[in-house]
Formats: sequence, C-alpha cells, structure tokens
Amino acid sequence: MRWSVAWHMIVCRKMQGGSPGSKHRLAIERSLSLHREVAARIEADPSLVNRALERVRGWMADGTVSPFYARAWIGILERPASEVATFLVEDSERAHDLRQVSPFAGVLEPRTRWKILKSVRKTRDS
Repeated sequence: MRWSVAWHMIVCRKMQGGSPGSKHRLAIERSLSLHREVAARIEADPSLVNRALERVRGWMADGTVSPFYARAWIGILERPASEVATFLVEDSERAHDLRQVSPFAGVLEPRTRWKILKSVRKTRDS
C-alpha cells in the first residue's frame, strides 16, 4: 500500500469518531443518506451496478482515481446487485472509505440530492 493511501485511511478512521455536531460527522451522514437512495435505486434497477463498474474500469484505464480504490470497487461491483446495495449502506470503515470515492456519482438527479441533503441538515438541527 502506498504511503499516501495508508495515511488517508488513518486520518479517515480518526475522523470518523468525530463529535455528533462535527462537520466531518455531517459529511458522513450526508454520504450515507445519498448512498441509501442509490441502494434503493439499485434494487429497482440492477443495471446501475454495470454502469458503475464501467465507470471504475474507466478510472483504471485513465488513472483518475487511485488504483487502491478502483480495485476495491471492482471487487464489490462484481457481486450481485443486492450485495452491492447492502454494502453501500454498511456501517463499516471500509464502506465509509469507499463511499468517499463513489462510482455512483450522477445516479441521483440534482433535485433528489438537494432534498436528501436538506433532510439530513434538518434532522441534525432538530
């Protein structure tokens, strides 16, 4: 594992335990909420997994994303769609780390993203 990837993982793990009101905790909640919606859409349309797999293969070809993350995503996206959906909402360090580099960007239209983000903010503020 390259030093920069290892360092990133250490920093992310330390930050995951942020206080309930922290900005990092908010980012985690947002990401998880967005991926919950993506998981629901995968259950309804498993072809979304194939589109994500093609995106990750593109990452591998052009080097836009660290091979560490791309290989990890390929391993997940080659599973059945229901397992991919389950992974997206998993409460684990690995799932958290990989949600930060998601091949599902663009699956949710802007209006849906906005509603989810607004809902997370509202829930936190109450």
